[in-house]
Amino acid sequence: MMPQFDKAGFEKLFREEFKGLCFMAWKYVKDHDIAKEIVQDSFISLWEKRAGIDPSRSVKSYLVTAIHNKCYNYLRDNRKFDKNLLEAEQLTEPSSGGNTDTLVEKELKQEIDKAIAELPDKCREIFLLNRYENLRYQQIADKLGISVKTVEAQMSKALQHLRLKLSGYLSLWIAVAALIRVLLTKN
Repeated sequence: MMPQFDKAGFEKLFREEFKGLCFMAWKYVKDHDIAKEIVQDSFISLWEKRAGIDPSRSVKSYLVTAIHNKCYNYLRDNRKFDKNLLEAEQLTEPSSGGNTDTLVEKELKQEIDKAIAELPDKCREIFLLNRYENLRYQQIADKLGISVKTVEAQMSKALQHLRLKLSGYLSLWIAVAALIRVLLTKN
């Protein structure tokens, strides 16, 4: 049953369920920071929508469903990013299904994910909003309450970091250059 929510009740629920829900999210996304972010977003959504939630429905059930959906969306969006990047470099071909291509894709995905995960929190958030949610710089600035110049600086920092971290992958370097060109022409 949905408890009557006041701040104290909500905080108690958060303390009791947060760790377990993070573990559940981690099983999907395999990244502790992303899992925590998804769970936190789900709790925020619960708080914001508390007045409209069916009181006969279990709070944990609501949170589990929300987290599952957010994890699915995250995985879908990341797969889209990696697929687009690999197609830009022509590393995947629709007709080929060999093990070599799969290994290349996995290695590139791991390196891209690792490089993105190493970005400072705000820088990563801005990069993901631009790349995964296709928001323009002005939209990101409005959403986060920061200036467009700050968004530009953080995107520049993110792209510079990706170039540095991924420079060992010659074919990936070309793909990152193509990605930078696409990002710069978007804005």
